[in-house]
Amino acid sequence: MKEKPIVVGLGEVLWDVFPDGKRLGGAPANFAYHASRQGCAAFVVSAVGNDKNGDEIEMLFAEKGLSTEYLSRVPAPTGTVKVSIDARGVASYAFSENCAWDALPISEKTDALAKTAQAVCFGTLAQRNPRSREAILHFLDALPRSAKCVFDVNLRQNFFSEKIISESLSRSSVLKMNEDEAPILAKIIGSEARSREAFFHDIFAKFPKTELIAQTSGSAGSVVCSRDGEFSEIGADKSIRIADTVGAGDAFTAGLVSALLRGMNLKEAHSRASELAGFVCSRFGAMPDVPARFCLSESQF
Repeated sequence: MKEKPIVVGLGEVLWDVFPDGKRLGGAPANFAYHASRQGCAAFVVSAVGNDKNGDEIEMLFAEKGLSTEYLSRVPAPTGTVKVSIDARGVASYAFSENCAWDALPISEKTDALAKTAQAVCFGTLAQRNPRSREAILHFLDALPRSAKCVFDVNLRQNFFSEKIISESLSRSSVLKMNEDEAPILAKIIGSEARSREAFFHDIFAKFPKTELIAQTSGSAGSVVCSRDGEFSEIGADKSIRIADTVGAGDAFTAGLVSALLRGMNLKEAHSRASELAGFVCSRFGAMPDVPARFCLSESQF
């Protein structure tokens, strides 16, 4: 059996605060959790405070089989986000500011992890603070050239800028976005494409490092397109009863990346990603227990 691929979620970890209580979350942490369920050695590079919320995150990491090795403690409150769910199960978010993950550390330890990583997933939210942004870009620049550098855009509130998006895209080999984020990205890169395919072509033309684009579109399903023109489109499973959509996109990204690391072709990887995201939509919270039928085992790598 080969060694597990090393996969990193880089950025925020926090508490999703729902009307009925709080649940562990943060897009990079969600990604790492689901990658771990797909047979990867998954790590979260983030920070929590020296408070009860930080203690509880460490305990939940242990319960869920996630390492706390790269989960730093800093003198700032552990992050939280107030989550509201509409009648369709779609979430909206209100993030606390000046919290622990706004102060991601740079260290020899995280440098060493970056140099061994086979995939890393990051977004825009944790780059809202200059200190964390510096740490994220430093980590990305230390990755091996062969690593899958996944930019899962995750535009939240006003915590992004044209500079953050452009510099993130320039470092990324995989772009993941949703239907709401696509027109914002199109405006930023100056694309006037009238079709999805033409928009993807514009991204590939402007960002030569990008090799793969994935776009999720809720009830309309998802598409994945490679630079060499391979294309996969899957409709949403209408039989799924949606509990909430929190973490579904992160599960999709983790499923896609893990399957590609295993050597699956684009359509196979996309199918697994879609099935995993659909399952997460059927459960409350971003990190539900995942049945074996939705997982890749260690022996499959």
